Amino acid sequence: MQLKRSACYLRIVTLIALFYGVVLPAGAWAQSVTRGPYLQRVTQNSIVLRWRTDVPSESVVSYGRDLSELTEFIKYPIRTIEHEVMLTHLTQDTKYYYSVGTSSQLLAGADRDHYFVTSPPIGASQNTRIWVLGDSGAADEDTVAVRDSYLNYPGQSETDFILMLGDNAYGSGTDTEYQTAVFDMYPMFLRNKVLWSTLGNHDGYSASSASQSGPYYDIFNFPRFGEAGGLASGTEAYYSFDYANIHFVCLDSYESNRSSSAGMATWLKHDLANTTQQWVIAYWHHPPYTRGGYDSDRDGRIVEMRQYILPILEGHGVDLVLSGHSHTYERSFLIDGHYGLSDSLTPSMIIDRGDGQGVYTKRGKGSHTGTVYVVAGTSGQVDDGELDHPVMRVSMAKLGSMVIDIQGNRLDAIFLDKNSSPADHFTIIKKTH
Repeated sequence: MQLKRSACYLRIVTLIALFYGVVLPAGAWAQSVTRGPYLQRVTQNSIVLRWRTDVPSESVVSYGRDLSELTEFIKYPIRTIEHEVMLTHLTQDTKYYYSVGTSSQLLAGADRDHYFVTSPPIGASQNTRIWVLGDSGAADEDTVAVRDSYLNYPGQSETDFILMLGDNAYGSGTDTEYQTAVFDMYPMFLRNKVLWSTLGNHDGYSASSASQSGPYYDIFNFPRFGEAGGLASGTEAYYSFDYANIHFVCLDSYESNRSSSAGMATWLKHDLANTTQQWVIAYWHHPPYTRGGYDSDRDGRIVEMRQYILPILEGHGVDLVLSGHSHTYERSFLIDGHYGLSDSLTPSMIIDRGDGQGVYTKRGKGSHTGTVYVVAGTSGQVDDGELDHPVMRVSMAKLGSMVIDIQGNRLDAIFLDKNSSPADHFTIIKKTH
């Protein structure tokens, strides 16, 4: 309603100015940024910057490698409150500072907190750090505690990007709820870390994967045309991207057809067959194995993802699967071939139980070499549950988030509780021969 009143006011003032022959400056009526800036869809040579203003204005981004010399700029003259600017012809693995505003106003940035880093060369073995948030949309004191635990975690400033596992904004994923649960909650990260996400059921209550509409799809920019590596999916509901030596696959477990012959599974087969990356990580909302807030033997979406999607992933050597939905933390053995109900697990399906230090050894990236499954849905709330699924090595009901570090053939993951203490940790070592 406030935006409608502001737009109406702008039209009235503009008409009065035209009547008296007064020429208004291009960005005269933009007073403040009400959302962002936030970063989307980074590649080796491009990135999308987005922000919202209180009233319509033109979009201007100034940027450069030196904070004192933001000499590059791009201008979109069409007035809007939803600003979306794509920067191209950037240098890979490079830090740029930026500002956003209009031709006459600096609205945000031009300081050390507003920057982005382009993606490294594909296949690079440099350290990559990922912060993983699951079901963080409550926007309450528990969410703040999880956020602040990561703010206090050593090296958090070196985070490369953030993954959200769905249910980012309770209760129905409306634009207002996203403002509170995401943009007002994580502004210190969003202005300099790219955010990737998958669709949760609460996000989906006000969004449609079929029509690519609703707040979730309006807010995010995902690579449906293969802009960030991987195979074009033609949709933002499921997509893939490459970063360093990792291939990421995002799936839609809520609304897209989950059958083995449907579009998502068909695309997935081709996408995985075409990647040569050393690591493959998949993520979606509904966990294929859980006995937390939900039971994976009973939920139809979960059963279908396990039955139809897991054979494709494991057949292409996917290393790690991340999900939320259950508000618990659960970490599996290194397993392969378990697509039925929980009581159908056999010892032969467990490839590596992990030693006392949580270390799994995996033989290369070939077909059916084992996958670790993690449920990390406690970044905003915790559920009770049996926490006794037979594939799980560790299960707990604690608030927290995940920190994943990958370098070369080693993946280290920590479940960080609300007190900045590692409540669980595990390592995957990939043998090359």
